[in-house]
Amino acid sequence: MNTVVIGVFSREEANARFMRALEKGKPQGAYRSFESTAELWRTLSPKRWDVLKAMTGAGALSLREVARRVGRDVKGVHTDVHALLNAGLLDKTGDGKIIFPFDAVHVDFVLQAA
Repeated sequence: MNTVVIGVFSREEANARFMRALEKGKPQGAYRSFESTAELWRTLSPKRWDVLKAMTGAGALSLREVARRVGRDVKGVHTDVHALLNAGLLDKTGDGKIIFPFDAVHVDFVLQAA
């Protein structure tokens, strides 16, 4: 299964993961990191989670097809898709379609006492 881990990781943790990949000479899995839980939740709003859910394992889709799958207007989905593209969670194909190239999502962060 092709899984992406979305989480809150410091720059040091991300760099350490990168160095381990270099040392071992093989990928350590797909990660998309945010520097804080506030940034994660600002980027991954409930409607954007719906977009990711609709696109998980679906292959390349047109913007109109994504909007149809989530039951929303194209303009609103367009805004959310571009936010997810900017966050590195979605990719564009050569023919202009949008793809979430994963079959599963794992969310990883720790909530600690202040």
